[in-house]
Amino acid sequence: QVHVVESGGGSVQAGGSLRLSCSVSGATSNRLCVAWFRQATGKEREAVARLDRGGNSTYADSVSGRFPISKGNAKNTLTLPMNSLKPEDSAMYYCATPTPYHLRSCSFPDEYGYDAWGQGTQVTVSA
Repeated sequence: QVHVVESGGGSVQAGGSLRLSCSVSGATSNRLCVAWFRQATGKEREAVARLDRGGNSTYADSVSGRFPISKGNAKNTLTLPMNSLKPEDSAMYYCATPTPYHLRSCSFPDEYGYDAWGQGTQVTVSA
């Protein structure tokens, strides 16, 4: 069973930085499709960034250039450095990956195929 765990959220002032991490266990492959999503209070969940199985990254326009997604040092981990944070970046951030049931899926920005989700980590950016 695929299990996803996020860490690294917190509170920071505008212009500051945070670093989120995502760990995926139980995966049958080392080549993962992993994406970050976020949901602010009262808003729909939206895609933030994705790293596909080939190591290519894709970003939402709102974070492009500020949140460089990359593989972590440990196996099946992912990091999301968040730089130049803005109050509108405040949200619960979720990491997600397709399980073997959706082996060929790696959607962005929609959520199709992402059926293993973490519990989320809160990011709060104050003005």
